[in-house]
Amino acid sequence: MRVLGIDPGLTRCGLGVVDGRAGRASMVAVGVVRTPADAEPAQRLIFLETELGAWMDRFSPEVVAVERVFADTNVTSVMTTAHATAIALLTAGKRGIPVVFHTPTEVKAAVTGSGRADKAQVTVMVTRILKLAEAPRPADAADALALAICHLWRGAATARLEALARAGAR
Repeated sequence: MRVLGIDPGLTRCGLGVVDGRAGRASMVAVGVVRTPADAEPAQRLIFLETELGAWMDRFSPEVVAVERVFADTNVTSVMTTAHATAIALLTAGKRGIPVVFHTPTEVKAAVTGSGRADKAQVTVMVTRILKLAEAPRPADAADALALAICHLWRGAATARLEALARAGAR
């Protein structure tokens, strides 16, 4: 399975493409989209859509895994993250690619074993799991890879269990 992990953000949006299955993963690509800081918000969102679309077209993911936005005291930050999340949904939806959401705690638990891990621990484990020569930088890129790994290891299994449950209910 090929998963595109997206760590949404209007200033920096982390992207990571991973191939694999539960217990095995290999990195295909990693990067960060940086929107022009001096552009109007609408132009930044258009830029983000173009870049995300290019990644989806180039790497043909079977699913897109996005970090679920959580409430914070900084409403402005939450809103811009939500805008970037909407662009990820829109871009994948236009291509017929399913989108799944994973919470930060779920992602941390999947890659480190602890839902309370810090960013440094997540980056170390992503580097180990994917057998990378060096840690992905910046943290947004490592977070995107962690999202993809999380979906490979947890989301795919959850989807199989849900399909079995639906089949058994018939």
